[in-house]
Parts: sequence; C-alpha cells; structure tokens
Amino acid sequence: MSTRHDHRHEHEHGRGPGRFRGHGAGIWSKVRHGVSEALGGHSHGTADQIDSALEADAAGRRALFASLAILGVTAAVQLVVAELSGSVALLGDGLHNVADALTAVPLLIAFALARRPATKRFTYGYGRAEDLGGLFVTAVIAVSSGIAAWEAVDRLIHPDQVSHLWAVAVAALIGFAGNEVAARYRIGVGRRIGSAALVADGLHARTDGLTSLAVLLGAFGVALGWTDADPMVGLVITAVILGVLRSTIRQVGARLLDAVDPVLVDQAAATVTAVPGVTGVRELRVRWVGHTLRAEVDATVDPALTVGEAHEVAHHVERHLRHDFARLAAATVHTSPAGSHG
Repeated sequence: MSTRHDHRHEHEHGRGPGRFRGHGAGIWSKVRHGVSEALGGHSHGTADQIDSALEADAAGRRALFASLAILGVTAAVQLVVAELSGSVALLGDGLHNVADALTAVPLLIAFALARRPATKRFTYGYGRAEDLGGLFVTAVIAVSSGIAAWEAVDRLIHPDQVSHLWAVAVAALIGFAGNEVAARYRIGVGRRIGSAALVADGLHARTDGLTSLAVLLGAFGVALGWTDADPMVGLVITAVILGVLRSTIRQVGARLLDAVDPVLVDQAAATVTAVPGVTGVRELRVRWVGHTLRAEVDATVDPALTVGEAHEVAHHVERHLRHDFARLAAATVHTSPAGSHG
C-alpha cells in the first residue's frame, strides 16, 4: 500500500470536479450499513491516515492467515472422518470448508498487490485487486455447491451405509465451531477496515457452520433408521450454499459498480455543508478503492469570494472530511460560485 497521499484541488469557476491524482490504495470492502460503522473513526492528518491504512492492511492479512489455519484444520478433520464413515453430507461440508479456506489465498495476493504504489498506468493504485479476489470467492462458492449437489444425488441413486455416526457428529460440531470462529474474525475485521471481500468471505464461513449443523442432524436421522437422511442433508447444504452465492454476487457486484451506502453520502454532504463559507453541495461522489474511500466534491460558495478565499474553503472541506471519515484516502474539492450553472 502506498504511503503517499496526494490531493488536488481545482477552484476555477465553470469547470467540473477535479481529477484524482493516483496513489496507492488499500484493498476491497463493505456493504450496506456496515459501511457507516467502519467509517466512524476520526483522523487528523496525513500521518494518521497512513498509519490507519497500514494497520488496516495488517489486520486484514492477520484475519486471512488465522482463518486459513482454522478452516484448514477443520476441513482436514471432516474429510478424514468422511472417508472413514462414508458420509457424503460430511464430505460435502468438508469440501466446502476446503474451498472456504483456500479463498484466503487470492485475497492475500490481492492485499499484497494493493500495497504497491500507483503508477502512470494504474493511477488509482491496485486496490481493485481485492474486487477481483471477491470474484474468485464467488466462483469457489459456485463450484463447491456443484460438488455438494453431485455427491448428494449420486448417493441417492447409489445408496450406501454410513458408519461411525458418533465420529460424524463430532466432526460436524468441530465444523460448526471452526467456521463460526473464522466467520466472526473475518466479518469483524472486514467491517472495521472496510473490506467487502473479507466480509463476504466471513459470511461464507458462517454459512458453512450452519451446514455443519445440518450434517449433525443427518447423522441423527441415519441413527434413527432413515438411510436417505445423509444425502438429503447434502442437498440441503447445496441449497444453503446457493443462497450464500446469491448474497455474495450482490455484494461483489455492488462494489464493482462503485456502490456505497447512501447513509455515507448523506453524512459526507452534512460534513461539507457544515464548513464555514460553503453555501451548498452541487455534486458529491464517493467510491471505494480497495478498503479506502475517495471523494469528489463540487461545493458552492459566495460569488464575492476571491480565488484565494475559495481555495481556503476547499482546504477546510477536505480537512473536515478527513477528520470525520478515517477510511478517506483522497478528496478532490472544487468550488463554484453559488447560482452558477457550469
């Protein structure tokens, strides 16, 4: 992640909002009102924001490494028991956990890419690499649902006995516990640093935990004499995974289209209009680049102000935005005379 924060202000009347100057960004991030939670902190200067960005990057990587280890162990236990018992429900859950653990790899790569400084070709930096990591997460979820469905249908067509039911039950409980721990860690860190990819990955892990409980119910069903309980639970797991896939596609798609929480825009507009000298907000745009924000503002001021005075007002707007939004990495502020139509 770059540690340079360049900010450009254009204050000539009749021109549109100024262009951002490229610099290193962070890595992908948040959906709906969780965005507002992540932006609640305060920052008072460039050094503070550099530290905040570096801390966010480190926190994201720690969460990914920890969850990779937790889910790797969980999946290994489940796959060993699935092989011994012949449970396709546990096999599907274990495969899903393997996929969930492996999604940390592309996200770690994305985090590393996002730390590179901006170039003349990538003037916004490499923060969008995290968005591509989110697409990979989506693909992995889709593939795991297909594998789970295939195994379940095959078992219904070719019935087989499930053994070691007590081991299946224990492995299911381990799967639930491991996934819930990983989910809480990922979601908590993702919301705090503004990483939509990390939040989506955490939600994926949480759903895996619920499917593990379904495996437990399937084991009870087999113990009671319902031989089709195991593959039926496998089909239920497939349906749950598809539900997660739908939610993840919506999250990832929104981020790729530069969607932000409308509450965030309202909060930014309130911050701008509270600055002395600003009479209104003609245009305000906010976007995520990785897990940092960029804003473009066209604020109206008294037409009687000199160019220098309007310039000072623009600087005050930037400082207020930086103070109120810890995840804001850059703000381009343009001032226009009130009543103009340019």
